[in-house]
Amino acid sequence: MSSIFTKIIAGEIPGNFVWADEQCVAITTIEPCSPGHVMVIPRLEVDNFVDADPALIQHLFTVAQTIGKAAVSAFGVARAGIVVAGFDVPHLHIHVIPADTMGDMNMIGVKMGEGEAIRAAALRLRAALVDGGHGAFVPADVSAAAL
Repeated sequence: MSSIFTKIIAGEIPGNFVWADEQCVAITTIEPCSPGHVMVIPRLEVDNFVDADPALIQHLFTVAQTIGKAAVSAFGVARAGIVVAGFDVPHLHIHVIPADTMGDMNMIGVKMGEGEAIRAAALRLRAALVDGGHGAFVPADVSAAAL
């Protein structure tokens, strides 16, 4: 059975993509803690990060760090934090959250975001990734996982 993330990556369900490479994608979440909150997701379905190949984990964290740097630039925040929990979807994903305080990273009780605001944040983050020299990994279409 495919996870919702696998369906988004395959284009069966819409998503806002800010990154795509052979091993992973990064998409906005529909329940953002802050503008620019994205998830780095491996293309390979792995439920728990402790079960993933160490090389994949290294790649995911490298991508998360790259996106975090772009998020700090794009949204003028003090930091970009990460959360790896995996309770909501059984498919490994790393939340990258632009934040000024620990409170900005609280995912408990976060409400559904406005579609246009989420898309605008994705476009802003994509522009920061391009400006940072990572344009090769920013999909040509914000709605597709293909480069």
